[in-house]
Amino acid sequence: MIMKITPSEYRILIVDDVTSNVLLLKVLLTNEKFKTITANSGRQAIELVEKEHPDLILLDVMMPEMNGFEVAHYLKKDPVTAEIPIIFLTALNATSDVVKGFQEGGNDFISKPFNKEELIIRITHQISLVAAKRIILAQTEELQKTIMGRDKLYSVIAHDLRSPVGSIKMVLNMLILNLPSSKIGTEMYELLTMANQTTEDVFSLLDNLLKWTKSQIGRMKVVYQDIDVVEVIEGVVEVFSMVAAAKKINIHSQLPDELIAHGDIDMVKTVIRNLLSNAIKFSNEGADIWVIVEAENDMAVISVKDQGCGIDEEGQKKLLHTDTHFSTFGTNNEEGSGLGLLLCKDFAQKNGGDLWFVSAKGKGSTFSFSVPLKK
Repeated sequence: MIMKITPSEYRILIVDDVTSNVLLLKVLLTNEKFKTITANSGRQAIELVEKEHPDLILLDVMMPEMNGFEVAHYLKKDPVTAEIPIIFLTALNATSDVVKGFQEGGNDFISKPFNKEELIIRITHQISLVAAKRIILAQTEELQKTIMGRDKLYSVIAHDLRSPVGSIKMVLNMLILNLPSSKIGTEMYELLTMANQTTEDVFSLLDNLLKWTKSQIGRMKVVYQDIDVVEVIEGVVEVFSMVAAAKKINIHSQLPDELIAHGDIDMVKTVIRNLLSNAIKFSNEGADIWVIVEAENDMAVISVKDQGCGIDEEGQKKLLHTDTHFSTFGTNNEEGSGLGLLLCKDFAQKNGGDLWFVSAKGKGSTFSFSVPLKK
């Protein structure tokens, strides 16, 4: 299917040393509403191309001094003119001549004497390709600007908000510690606790957003080092035990004496923190959570198992896909962004592992990720 074009928006350079041929082509193309410019030699054609930048060149092959193949060769060497399509007009029909024409950068061949309808169709086809390429370039530039703007926005939101929210988080943590309910009353203490938890969630979201943006625009590199998986998990579990205690949830660890993996420790910690945070969020009060570490096929496999609300089959299909952006509320209506798990999968894969899960509605979920073991 030929793309619909507006001929008057395109200029075609006609190059032929025979004046009658030039006039004939000019009349045919003008009747089709194309703009035309003409040259009667190879050297004049090069001058006009560099000055006028036509959209298409109809180039006679057999010309004195500088033939069409030589003109094409010269134009294709220059990046400024290399993309201009060339249709050779020639009485040469030998296969070797056609091959040489294409080798010199020609886009098509029209044999003399040419058929008017064939000429117009071939010219229109080449102009359609020019039009399509311009649309693609324009859309690509627009898309790049949009992506750059989006990444800048994400980075500004995450980076510039992270510091003030972090400060608020510290203040609220201090208030919680120094203002027990006996001093400020039960209702005020509950409001303060809720504000503290909300701030913690916002800070975690901003941290994930900043890391996700850096990862997507290639500014986050994997720094490989030997990782004591057991030590890392014990540290994270210790921090989250306090969060879990607020919902009367117990975190149990099933860890080997030692397991050394090879990867980025910050990324591994981020994955563990997100998986534990989710497990707490989707578990009911008084439930248990298990953090299990095993060595399987040269990989350290870390699993977080909960007895929470689980995910139905429809939700499982949407999880871990950027286009569906699936998220749900926790058992205490804790709000999630759906970004954490995407970040976890991205980080696991960047370290040479992967992330997966098994879940059943009403029975709980087990999320696991792998990191290569030290060799």
